[in-house]
Amino acid sequence: IDIAKRRGARYRVGPELEICGYGCSDHYYESDTLLHSFQVLAKLLESPATQDIICDVGMPVLHRNVRYNCRVIFLNKKILLIRPKISLANAGNYRELRWFTPWSKARHVEEYFLPRIIQEVTGQETVPFGDAVLATKDTCLGAEICEELWAPNSPHVEMGLDGVEIFTNSSGSHHVLRKAHTRVDLVNFATAKNGGIYILANQKGCDGDRLYYDGCAMISMNGETVAQGSQFSLDDVEVLVATLDLEDVRSYRAEISSRNLAASKVNPYPRVKVNFALSCSDDVAVPTCMPIQWRHHSPEEEISLGPACWLWDYLRRSKQAGFLLPLSGGIDSSATACIVYSMCHQVCLAVKNGNADVLADVRKIVHDETYVPEDPREFCRRIFTTCYMASENSSQDTCNRAKLLAEQIGSYHINLNIDAAVKAIVGIFSMVTGRTPHFSVYGGSNRENLALQNVQARIRMVLAYLFAQLTLWTRGMPGGLLVLGSANVDESLRGYLTKYDCSSADINPIGGISKTDLKNFIQYCIENFQLTALRSIMSAPPTAELEPLVDGEVAQTDEADMGMTYAELSIYGKLRKIAKAGPYSMFCKLINMWKEICTPREVASKVKHFFRMYSINRHKMTTLTPSYHAENYSPDDNRFDLRPFLYNTTWSWQFRCIDKQVNTL
Repeated sequence: IDIAKRRGARYRVGPELEICGYGCSDHYYESDTLLHSFQVLAKLLESPATQDIICDVGMPVLHRNVRYNCRVIFLNKKILLIRPKISLANAGNYRELRWFTPWSKARHVEEYFLPRIIQEVTGQETVPFGDAVLATKDTCLGAEICEELWAPNSPHVEMGLDGVEIFTNSSGSHHVLRKAHTRVDLVNFATAKNGGIYILANQKGCDGDRLYYDGCAMISMNGETVAQGSQFSLDDVEVLVATLDLEDVRSYRAEISSRNLAASKVNPYPRVKVNFALSCSDDVAVPTCMPIQWRHHSPEEEISLGPACWLWDYLRRSKQAGFLLPLSGGIDSSATACIVYSMCHQVCLAVKNGNADVLADVRKIVHDETYVPEDPREFCRRIFTTCYMASENSSQDTCNRAKLLAEQIGSYHINLNIDAAVKAIVGIFSMVTGRTPHFSVYGGSNRENLALQNVQARIRMVLAYLFAQLTLWTRGMPGGLLVLGSANVDESLRGYLTKYDCSSADINPIGGISKTDLKNFIQYCIENFQLTALRSIMSAPPTAELEPLVDGEVAQTDEADMGMTYAELSIYGKLRKIAKAGPYSMFCKLINMWKEICTPREVASKVKHFFRMYSINRHKMTTLTPSYHAENYSPDDNRFDLRPFLYNTTWSWQFRCIDKQVNTL
């Protein structure tokens, strides 16, 4: 608010529920959350920074024992309007109907009795509460809240027809790959059809869970963007200001006859009169903002920046001393390492640009009050430990790849061998049972083969946490490390991971990203970070390296193990989650998508295999490491993708329907 005022703004809007933070979840049920929100509101009302500027802030409000997600709009120690949210977000990661009730009384205003803590500041006993707009001396303003922009019957349409010229939107919109353009288009289309000025403020950063809110604050007029905020940055506060001419809105609307005909029949909104103007009488010579071209990030840039900013927020807020990553020399763990390296780049850049908050956080993390991060590789060595955990089944190639990548990004790298621990665990089993399991290449059964692979994988998880706790101790440095996981979204969907192996970590920056996108990201890192070690990692076939080598070479590959390719997995994932396809619907879609490469019987076999393996392994999703949400086909069981984890894995009815259709075809 203070920055906006110093830059000449007369109206300031902030993100959704900004006073308490959007991610309070079930804390919204607590009366403390409401109390503390009003305490902060009282501080804001009293502050000199909020005088002579209309302030629009977000917080939960209890009205007649019903909790609403509200905007509180005030000016000069007086609350003008409390505007409750009309359309609540309740899909995907959003659960607003769990905590709030939508305001269903269109164009209706009631009296809200203020708590004493606010009455003592404002001198008001009641204020308007409901669906109304503000009428200043020179214009009319209406508020939308996040989801209302995305709804098919957005309030800005009717408000615009009723003469509202400035629309504000306070959002809590999280990042998803390739989503930003949709948000930008919605804002620009809102003012292209109806004319007007649209101001959108969005949360930015990690709000304490799997989501990263990606900013993209913007100001649009008559269908064109005039100001763009950053999508990813380490700045805690970003203020976007624009000076625009209301006459441009009026002249734009004047020639849209269809709009004017509809406006003549519109049901009017209640207007709250405000004795205040956004313009000045002598502002003729003040320059106005010109339209700009929105600059979108590529998906590879989004992967480089979004998870990196999320990791930084997680690191500084958890007050840990850095990260530890089991680095296998494969694409997934290498991509995770590159994201940490990108984070180090962002930190050094922020400090170089004078961000004092980031510098203060860095010094707390490294426990050095004089330290200034200038070189990303040097900073990476201080806060990032990578660990290659070899076994007798590991190849020298992956060991070399991991070591070279660690050298190029600057991480503190550890090489260790887990064979002694594996032999000890298997030895205990053999001593107790009198039986010794063998790999299948040595005559063992599938059960023995899988169990021996799982032992190696789980030993790595135990060692990762041991080294995370004590590595800095051995180096004479304070603190502990957060363990990073690196299972991608496709492997999680298929269940191609050992439960409680290295996929079990504190957080996972790539758990919502597909193998295809990660490969493209690796190529981006080769070109933009000059990490030449990634070339050999890109060209190597993905492998778990848990089965014995054949003539010193890797014989096991991920895609052979899974019985499907990563490209196929991405398609299955999108159809299952985004297209809401069960086995039969997926089969029906794929016989057309794959008609050039597969017979209906082959498609049926692939679909059945996927659903069989997905359902057998679904239980693993209940213990999946919290990961950055980046894809709308994420199988995250915590909130986004709610399914059973004990299935009838025969899918008898569904598979019979597929078989019947195959026979017909």
